Amino acid sequence: MTAGDVNEVIIIGSGPAGLTAAIYAARAGLEPLVIEGYGAGGQLMITTDVENYPGFPEGVQGPDMMMLFRQQAERFGTRFITADVSKVDFSHRPFRVWVNADEHVGNSVIISTGASAQWLGLDGETRLRGKGVSSCATCDGFFFKDKPVVVVGGGDTAMEEALFLTRMCETVTVVHRRDAFRASAIMVERLLANPKINVVWNAVVVDVEGESVVEGVRVEDVNTGAQSIIPAAAMFVAIGHLPNTELFQGILDADGEGYLLTDGCATNVEGVFACGDVQDAVYRQAVTAAGSGCMAAIDAERWLEATAHSATAATAATDTTH
Repeated sequence: MTAGDVNEVIIIGSGPAGLTAAIYAARAGLEPLVIEGYGAGGQLMITTDVENYPGFPEGVQGPDMMMLFRQQAERFGTRFITADVSKVDFSHRPFRVWVNADEHVGNSVIISTGASAQWLGLDGETRLRGKGVSSCATCDGFFFKDKPVVVVGGGDTAMEEALFLTRMCETVTVVHRRDAFRASAIMVERLLANPKINVVWNAVVVDVEGESVVEGVRVEDVNTGAQSIIPAAAMFVAIGHLPNTELFQGILDADGEGYLLTDGCATNVEGVFACGDVQDAVYRQAVTAAGSGCMAAIDAERWLEATAHSATAATAATDTTH
């Protein structure tokens, strides 16, 4: 297929959702084109051990799992472009998707661009990411069983992460830059009532201690400037996620945080579907992303079949009038 040909389905993004959509679409004979982006593989590319994905009883490295997903999609005929989408036009069908100057057209589009965790922007945080620095307690909390950990943040996500970590960690210290949480009252009440949780108010993290793994978190009092180190085996940053939806602003309906709004996997533009973290602000797990990728591919296949049938019927009706 050349760049000028019409693809049955174009998939934008290549995390668990996008690659699962590709596997299902390819097996349905749709010959999907995946524009995987320079950040191919999504957030799992910066995840070391994945131990909660079914089928890997010994665990698996995030990048290794994404490589297996990609190989499986390729096996069934998926085509890949390793570049970022620069522009889209969903105003009419076939839809148009640009990669720089190259235009690709498709009868349907599946969006699986994911979401990105917000980070503090510290050198130590970047250096030790995957070595004790994480943005997902559900994914990585198990590795710090019976050890002290730190959670950074003050919203519902931070409360949920901290409470979850109390199930396996020795202690959980929540660091918040203000003197009150912005989380819902019930979540704050649960957190403050938990004896395993300590709160450091009016403090910001200024560094992460440790050479090869996290050994502590350096915090600074926002009022006095005094610094101290909290001993910890891990730091969980829970200051929010940003869905990767900049391309679709003003084109597709989204909520106040930017997550695409879907009915199942269908967006407000007929023939455009979304799956994975780009439309899921709740679960954000590889397995749920993969499941929604399956759903999006099946939805796209059925929609393409229905529209083709409608077009055939309309043509037949027109012919009978002559």
